[in-house]
Amino acid sequence: MKNFLFLYTFLLLGLNSHAQTANLKSQVKTDTIHSEILNADRAYTIYLPKGYESNTDKKYPILYLLHGLSGINSSWFESASVKQVQDQLAASGESVDMIIVSPNAGGNPDTEWNGYFDMPGWNYEQFFYKEFLPHIESMYRVIGNKQNRAVAGLSMGGGGSTAYGQRHPELFGSVYAMSALMDLPENRNNQTDQNSQTKRALLTKSVIENSCVDYVINATEEQKEALRSIRWFVDCGDDDFLLDSNIDFFRAMRNAKIPLEFRIRDGAHDWLYWQSALLDCLPFVSQSFQR
Repeated sequence: MKNFLFLYTFLLLGLNSHAQTANLKSQVKTDTIHSEILNADRAYTIYLPKGYESNTDKKYPILYLLHGLSGINSSWFESASVKQVQDQLAASGESVDMIIVSPNAGGNPDTEWNGYFDMPGWNYEQFFYKEFLPHIESMYRVIGNKQNRAVAGLSMGGGGSTAYGQRHPELFGSVYAMSALMDLPENRNNQTDQNSQTKRALLTKSVIENSCVDYVINATEEQKEALRSIRWFVDCGDDDFLLDSNIDFFRAMRNAKIPLEFRIRDGAHDWLYWQSALLDCLPFVSQSFQR
């Protein structure tokens, strides 16, 4: 009987120790939110830092991380190892503990809606601000102010994160755009049939209508001053087909006297480049959170 009690106590202590260790690890979860605006369920993948489950009084800064064309909410985590990169940077002190969330705004562009803007049949930007952001920041322990909220993304998501920062500077303290779809290349009016109502054509029109370059060029002095309240970082590879539009954005920002960091590194429009960009992105937004 004594041996049984000893074994039971030993196993119980072992289980408690395992549970405590598990609570200290970071977690990645996927969940869904029902959108009345989109009339659909939308998935999101979220990273919760180590100790999130055990330290229930602590609130965290948040990074909204946007995927590219044909990507989905899990793309960043499966193709760029966000969890592993953030775990390593946090352990070395280069990044602070934060919540990272990636919503689903994509899929096969020929059959699924893509894009972070409002367009006929797909009012995604309304969904993001009226439903998604409030849901995340009430469901999870988010600090919930400008200084502790950042947005970043790649390609289509890089343009989306830039546009979100432009139109909602009161919400975001920093923006990090990677290989961003700031605008369409030359001859953009020939990119799509102007009368087409396909999902891909509507996405193309929305990018033209929400040009990040044109926004800066046409910005009022009041809008420029609001943009100066954000820390900006633009990062694009020298072999990227979107490099010219990123350079155009940099020139527009410089002419408007809006500070930003701009990097052209060796690389193309691919996951190898975007995973390496995380090594700059996560410390950059961390610096904003610590201000």
